Amino acid sequence: MELVNKKLPLVAISSCLTGQAVRYDGLHKFTPLLIHSLAQKVRLLPVCPETAIGLSVPRNKIQLTYQQDQVKVLDTADLTCDLTDLLRDYALDFIKEHKLSGLVLQEKSPSCGVNNCKLFNIHGQKIGYHSGVFAATIIKTQPQLPICCAIDLQHDLTKIEFIKKIQSYAQYNT
Repeated sequence: MELVNKKLPLVAISSCLTGQAVRYDGLHKFTPLLIHSLAQKVRLLPVCPETAIGLSVPRNKIQLTYQQDQVKVLDTADLTCDLTDLLRDYALDFIKEHKLSGLVLQEKSPSCGVNNCKLFNIHGQKIGYHSGVFAATIIKTQPQLPICCAIDLQHDLTKIEFIKKIQSYAQYNT
């Protein structure tokens, strides 16, 4: 039985990165080198906002759509199905429930991506990029919390720098 060191900083990580098949297509984005290197320095807490709000696996794709002067998360098969408030409320509850020292998220996800999710207009045309609603909500409520996408941690140097930020944040907030 492996003991978890409760003194290590707690970092939430997109569940798909840990090998959980929670993506819309029923697959995962397991990243073993990232997981193993992080797990030596932090406690990892898998999170999938989309399944947490009740979406199934597999499921329809969702997308960020700029509508009525705000970014919404809509089901691509039914653009009247707005998941924005569910994802935002889940993010607020999640951040209250867990004393996080960092967050590692899946890029390009309409819930988790950080400044790299396609943003569409109401006519389905891509108009830019934005953060996913779960990520954007946490960034807004916890602006100092170290947050990145998994792709940002592909190189050892950036991984080391990110871990230092997590450790500094954890030390400052205890």
